[in-house]
Amino acid sequence: MSGYVFALTMCVLLVVFLLQLLRRRWIREKYAGIWIVLAVGVAVLGAFPQLAVRVSRLAGVEVPANLVFATAIVTLLVVCIQLSVGVSQLDEKVRTLTEEVAILRLQVEASTLRPPADPAGVPPRPGADEQLG
Repeated sequence: MSGYVFALTMCVLLVVFLLQLLRRRWIREKYAGIWIVLAVGVAVLGAFPQLAVRVSRLAGVEVPANLVFATAIVTLLVVCIQLSVGVSQLDEKVRTLTEEVAILRLQVEASTLRPPADPAGVPPRPGADEQLG
């Protein structure tokens, strides 16, 4: 029975930790929600171990622990795919922003190198100073 108590304790600690991360805004709600749902699910299985046996029989799995491990693997795979999609989208945004900053930097450098225009709007001619002197 101590294994169930350990699982329940770990789930409670995980939920408290996730709530602290949410409070400090170190994790977004959409990511914390997944982990909180999983922790509650494991807590329910820890509190009612016969539920795991019933679900495993319905799924056709002989050992309930195998069903828990298979579910954990699939869940982690889904989370990894979700995070990969997020990283790919952020990578694309960084590339786009880098290109925009480079274009703006070129425009700023080009405007500072250009000689000032005549108040009448006519730019000075090259070599105009040499003709006067």
